[in-house]
Amino acid sequence: MSKIGFVGSGNMAEAIVKGLISKSLFNNGDICVSDISENRLEYMNDTYMVNTYSDNAQLVSDCDIVVLSVKPQVMGDALGDISTLNLDDKLFISIAAGIRISKISQLLGDIAIVRVMPNTPALVANGATGIFANEKAESKREQVEKIFSAIGDVVVVDDEDAIDAVTALSGSGPAYYFLLMEAMVNAGVDMGLDEKTATTLTLQTALGAAKLAKEAIISGDGPAILRKRVTSPGGTTQAALEVLYDNGVDDIIVDAINRAKIRSVELSK
Repeated sequence: MSKIGFVGSGNMAEAIVKGLISKSLFNNGDICVSDISENRLEYMNDTYMVNTYSDNAQLVSDCDIVVLSVKPQVMGDALGDISTLNLDDKLFISIAAGIRISKISQLLGDIAIVRVMPNTPALVANGATGIFANEKAESKREQVEKIFSAIGDVVVVDDEDAIDAVTALSGSGPAYYFLLMEAMVNAGVDMGLDEKTATTLTLQTALGAAKLAKEAIISGDGPAILRKRVTSPGGTTQAALEVLYDNGVDDIIVDAINRAKIRSVELSK
């Protein structure tokens, strides 16, 4: 079996490790992690019984698949540690936001690289992940899809520029929903509910709506159809939606997500 290594063992790396083990895609002994924090390495070893390294180069030497899961601002230092190795037979997967494949190739050479954009619901195995593989990695793309399916749904894009749209839509997307939840809880409290009750109702409504929407997609019913079904003419839902429409909520949401995409492009440069 191949060995997979994680350069950096933060929250997202841990989520992937947890998913790989729970789905039996890799044995504990075939998973390696490195980190500058000895405490973090001790935690990963104690919790998941994986191999730990303080030396990035040694981890890369021992692994067939390498996930670059360090923060974007320290990517250069992490790659510098391994740039002198023979990497021709390795598969590199980068989950660092804003780091283009060309930047990684400048340091590591013309090797197999897949750029991946997961999101934070991966921490509870309900992530949404977009992936783009360079030409060298195309034959290994299905393997990457399988790895990230352990933490949620995966989509493949055929242009690296599309990763900026993925970043804006799903990478940043959880924050949009959290903002709506926050506002709904506040509205409930303003109407006289206690905060615990308002929070319970809001979170369960969000969870139920998401599950309903996902199941409805199978029969071809998208969010627009579900919205119409719950909106009775002259009813409470219509009254609420009219306020949102009158204030241009559709345009605001589209503008916000487009701005996130623009910022993603800016950061990648």
